[in-house]
Amino acid sequence: MITLYGVPRSRSLRVSWTLEELGLEWEYRFINFSKGDSRHADFLAINPCGKVPALIDNGKAMTESAAIAVFLAEKYGEGRLLPIAGSDASAQHHKWISFITNELEQPLWTIGKHKFAIPEELRLEAMFKVAKWEFDKAAAIAEQWLPDTPFLLGAEISVADILLAHTLLWATRFEQAIPPKLAEYRDRVTAREAMKNALAKEEAGAAASTVEE
Repeated sequence: MITLYGVPRSRSLRVSWTLEELGLEWEYRFINFSKGDSRHADFLAINPCGKVPALIDNGKAMTESAAIAVFLAEKYGEGRLLPIAGSDASAQHHKWISFITNELEQPLWTIGKHKFAIPEELRLEAMFKVAKWEFDKAAAIAEQWLPDTPFLLGAEISVADILLAHTLLWATRFEQAIPPKLAEYRDRVTAREAMKNALAKEEAGAAASTVEE
């Protein structure tokens, strides 16, 4: 059985979306940060960082959203969501995943940290200007790299598409300017049924957990 620990619209959505694209059976456990779930010993045994997502697959724990998504595609994809290892497409896929997580996402996490994640006495208003400059620079490069194909590697969706589309959703929520080609890509890719189903399952799980409390 696969169990995903997460928060709706957080990085756990990348994993739930991957699970839905692969047509896998999975259950969702909502981690309520305001209630201290992330600091509970049971959850820290799964992810000592106290962050989401975390995944249990056949009793084995995994963390880090990009790593989990790639692992799921490797184990269950049967050729879906990942290019052939060692191919030119695989090289491009590695490049995109590294760029998304290290360049495009990091300014957004800087915003998140200085909005709510780190202790209030450490938050700096000036970091928002720095983060915007960094995001705009990375977004301009992504706009330039984006191919004239339905997805990053051609006609089929990949893990990199899931990561990029989710990151662009995050940027939109943080009121960052999205270049036009990337905005069209975001809207088209996030309209997929698998993404809608993943978000609905996460939101339903969070709502049910809140009612139980």
